[in-house]
Parts: sequence; C-alpha cells; structure tokens
Amino acid sequence: MNLSKPKSTCSATTTSFLRNILEHEEPVSSSVRIEPSLAQEYKITMLLPKNPLRRLDYYLKRQQVSKNGLATPPPDEIHKKWEQAVATHHIETTWQREAKTLVQYAAPLIVTFLLHYSVTVASVLTVGRLGMEELAAVNLATMTASITYYVPVQGLATCLDTLCAQAYGSGHKHLVGVQAQRMTWLLWILMLPIAVVWWFSEPILSALVGKGQTATLAALYLRVLIAGMPGVAAFESAKRFVQSQGLFHVTTYVLLIGAPLSFLQNWLFVFRAGWGFAGAATAMAVTQNLLPILIIFYVMFFEGGQCWKGLSLKAFSNWGPMIRLALPGMIMIEAQFSVLEILTIAAGRFGTAQLAAQSVLVTVTSTSFNIPFPLAIATSTRVANLIGAHLSDAARTTARVAIVAACAVGLFNLTIFVTLRKQLPRIFTEDDEVVDIASQVILVCALMQIFDAMAAVSHGLLRGIGHQAIGGYANLFSYYLVALPIALGTSFGLGWKLAGLWVGLTVGLAVVSGIETLYLYLTDWETAVAQAEARMRSETRRMSVVV
Repeated sequence: MNLSKPKSTCSATTTSFLRNILEHEEPVSSSVRIEPSLAQEYKITMLLPKNPLRRLDYYLKRQQVSKNGLATPPPDEIHKKWEQAVATHHIETTWQREAKTLVQYAAPLIVTFLLHYSVTVASVLTVGRLGMEELAAVNLATMTASITYYVPVQGLATCLDTLCAQAYGSGHKHLVGVQAQRMTWLLWILMLPIAVVWWFSEPILSALVGKGQTATLAALYLRVLIAGMPGVAAFESAKRFVQSQGLFHVTTYVLLIGAPLSFLQNWLFVFRAGWGFAGAATAMAVTQNLLPILIIFYVMFFEGGQCWKGLSLKAFSNWGPMIRLALPGMIMIEAQFSVLEILTIAAGRFGTAQLAAQSVLVTVTSTSFNIPFPLAIATSTRVANLIGAHLSDAARTTARVAIVAACAVGLFNLTIFVTLRKQLPRIFTEDDEVVDIASQVILVCALMQIFDAMAAVSHGLLRGIGHQAIGGYANLFSYYLVALPIALGTSFGLGWKLAGLWVGLTVGLAVVSGIETLYLYLTDWETAVAQAEARMRSETRRMSVVV
C-alpha cells in the first residue's frame, strides 16, 4: 500500500487515537506501518512490531488513560478509527485484521443462510414423512422453482454486492437505496411470465420425468408457490441493502423469527389443518412474503435508514450498468443450478428410489453450501467497500485471506460428510433403499465440498471487483462443456447412475474454481479501483440529470 502522505489528512481524533497506540509501552507491529510524517510530527519512535490486534485488545481490556491523558475509546470507536486510519493510508491492514473482519461479517451470514434454507428444509422434512412419492415430488418442484426463479433472482441480485457496496464505500449512500429499488422492480417484472409457466407446469414436468403422481404433485406445489414470488424478489434486494452497509445481523434477526414460524406453519397446515402436501407449499409462500416485511420494519425503527431516501423515479432510469453486471452474476449461479436440475431430471430415469436419494443429496449439499456462500457474500461486500474507498492493497489482502478461508470451510464440510455419511440421509427419510444409495454417493459429494467452497468465494471476489463477466464465461464452460458431458457419460455410459452424476458436477466445480482463482491471482487491483471510480462518476452524473 502507498505509504506516502495521503491527499486528505487524518482527523484530529484519528491522529490522537494513533498517537495513543504508538506511545503505548508495547512495540508497534511491523505490519502496522505508520506514515513517517505523522510519526515525526508527534516525535514517535518507530519500533518494530509484534501484533497490532493484541495492542487493540489490550486497550479494550485495560481501559486505562495514556500518559498524554487520552482516554481509551470504546470498542466500536476503536474499530471505526482503525478503519479511518486504513482509509487515509496511515495504517496498512493485515491478514489478521482482514480475517477478523471477514469472520465478523460471515458469522451472522452463515446463521442467516442456514436459517433461510431451513425454510426449504422444513418442507422437505415434513413432506418426507408423507411418503417416497411426495419426497420425490417436492424435490422436483423445489429444483424447478430454483432453476426458473429463485436462482435467477439470487443471481441477478448479486450485482448489488458490487453496486450497493461500492456506492456505500465511496460515500454515495443515497445510491444504495436507488440501486435496491431498481433491482426489485426488475425482479418483479421477470416474475410475471415465470408465474404463468409455473401455473401450467404439469405437462412440462410430465414430459421430463414421465406421467404420474410425482409430476402432478410437483405442479400443485409450484402453483401454490406463485403467491410467494413477490416476497422472494423483495427479500433478495432488501437483504443486500442492509448488508452493503455492514449490517449483516439484520437478516439474522429477521430469520430468527421467520424460520421457527416456518416449521410451525408446516405442522399447522400439513398435519393440523389436514392440507397435506399443499400445506407445505402454503407455509413456504407465507414465510417468503413475511421476511422482506420484517426487514423493512427493522430499517424503519432501528438502523439502516441512512441509505434510504424514499421511493424514487430515478429507480426507473439507468438500468444499463445494473443489467450488465446482473446478467453475468446470474449466469455464475444459474449455470451450476441448471446443471443440477438436469442431473435431477436424469436421476428420475433411474427410478423413484434414485430420485428420492437425489432429493436427499441435493438438500444436504445445498445446506452445506450455506457456509461458504455467506463467506462469499461477506468477501464481496468487504472487497467492494475497499475498492470503492480506493484501497487496492487492502482489497488484495482480503482476497488472499478469503481463499484460505474457503479451503478451510471446504475441508470442514468434507469431514462432516465423511463422518456422518450414514446418519445424514436418515434425517430426511426412513426408507432403507434410499438411505443406502445416498450414503454411498455422499462420499463423492464430500470431495465436491472443497471445490464448491473455492468456487463460491471466487465468485464473491469477482463480484466485489465488478468482474462478473469473467465468472459467467468460466461457469458456462466448466458446467456445460465439462461437468454435464462427464456426468451423463459416467452415469449412463459407464452405469454409475447417481454417483456418475455427482462425479461430473465435482469435476466441473474443480475446473471453474481453478480458472477463477488463477484470474484473481493475475488481477490488476489498481485497475479495478479505477473502474469502480468511473462507474460511480457515471452514476452520479446520470442521477444529476434525472428529475
């Protein structure tokens, strides 16, 4: 990082804070480089370091007054001043500091995503108790809903990880709310034709998996889910609105209310009210609409309102930059899930037991994905904030920390899968044939966890620097030209059946994670900063001429 004197000098409060740290009896960390002019101004002796975080923790614990009479700031103030010092180039960030920040960002997000996915799991668990046919149907319906709407919505909304976070990092806070509004309107427009397809989905599903009860039940499930489509779109935009401000705990609080209610509603609608299979879909739709409403209430009455200036007509203009980032973001996520949908349809050709086992494996792997994916969101937000603040070196450091963290998360998931390979399937079904198939194939899924985590975090880093297009191309190549041919060839050609499908997906993830990691290694981070600055200038200029 450039340690020359910054263009804007540090505030008096910040320099006092730095002086307080520097003049403490412990030596300064070598990884905390202080601007020489600042050191000379206060006649500070530059000592070689040990650990900067220990110094901050020491202040938190001791709460003593320094020899200059400067009281130690509270924890929130220390974090704020540290960030200010990094932003003004007085202090260079460290691996330890960025690791701590990513943990602080990702921890509530992991809880959030697990709670969010538990809404889907609640339906699978409930329906699984109704029978094998119902379990296969809910898997088919869920995968169809995901591939046609949920995943595209999630993928398109990832452009807000770039736009909202960089706008917030650059100080253009009003743009955060405008970008969130634009995305919500776009998603609601796309919702309309997809809802029509869902309503008339039975002939399509019958053509794919054959006529029978499975296709009929899956079509019924999709019809009920139409009621929850507006809430899904609003929730994706709303959660990124608060996450771009560093308020990752908001969605956690919301889901701590919504997820338990989902389980309660499943019990009430499916068993108590006697609605059966349709009751599970009803519970899902109600929860989907409840979640964005809870976020809106939180922003109105607690925090996060600083970036909201009300509904604006400006949300209907300048959609070009958003769409250019949104489409590659959608492709990055859609490519994997569309291949997974194709593989699920292929699994139906092997019989009901194989399709039910596929349902179990999809649910288990999707649940485990809710650990690396929140890390990816945290990474993209942190990197985008740093890029928006012109801190290319700090962003590069965060990227390196994130890649290491992804490997650790992948190994953790692998260990869980291998250790509990026979127990995990029984959570979802008591059918011995289904459990036996799933417990064998889950070993392939275990190996996939490492590449899945690497790919997720690489996607997040590309979103953080605004290079989604690279990820889009890499995903299309890896999944459609590598994963799909291998999966179909091994499952049908070699007779590996369900195991072959997951082998192909694992190879595809290995290829895409390798391509994206190499690209990030070769990335010019200064250029990424310049591109973000140009994007902000263009947006501000366009906003100024829109009435």
